[in-house]
Amino acid sequence: KYFTIPQIMPYRICKTFEIENAHMLSKHPDLCKYPHGHSRKLEIVLESETLDENDMVCDFKILKEAMSEFLHTLDHALCMNTEDRKYDDFKNTFGERIIGFNKKDPTTEVIAETIFNVANTKLNEYSVNLASKYPLRKCVKLLSVRLWETSSSWAEFSPKNFH
Repeated sequence: KYFTIPQIMPYRICKTFEIENAHMLSKHPDLCKYPHGHSRKLEIVLESETLDENDMVCDFKILKEAMSEFLHTLDHALCMNTEDRKYDDFKNTFGERIIGFNKKDPTTEVIAETIFNVANTKLNEYSVNLASKYPLRKCVKLLSVRLWETSSSWAEFSPKNFH
């Protein structure tokens, strides 16, 4: 046989979001050091070795509910390195629409890692909420976050290797 089915095959689902987001990369030697925006696509991938009683990894609405508030903070916001010499001026002028990244340039890789960490926290909080309309089982794991910068460029953060 050329193909064998593993005994346990994990299921994966992906929820996609779209946000308008800008950043400036202080350490960049070229034009990216100036404020510029992106129409970003975000993919959040969850996995499980089993399906729930509804034959799903989980309901897609869970990701929407868990992430919408945080993603709203990134939408139409400018991400900046807190060590950028203009950071304080921008923060004072634009307030909450300036997202500071502590001593790091907010590259797409860094933003993807940040989104992963927030998603992991939010999903853990969601899973213990017994009053939720859409239960999230503890066996469901966040696998990766992929953040598109352009239609041809993305960065992905996943703390574990793909199978």
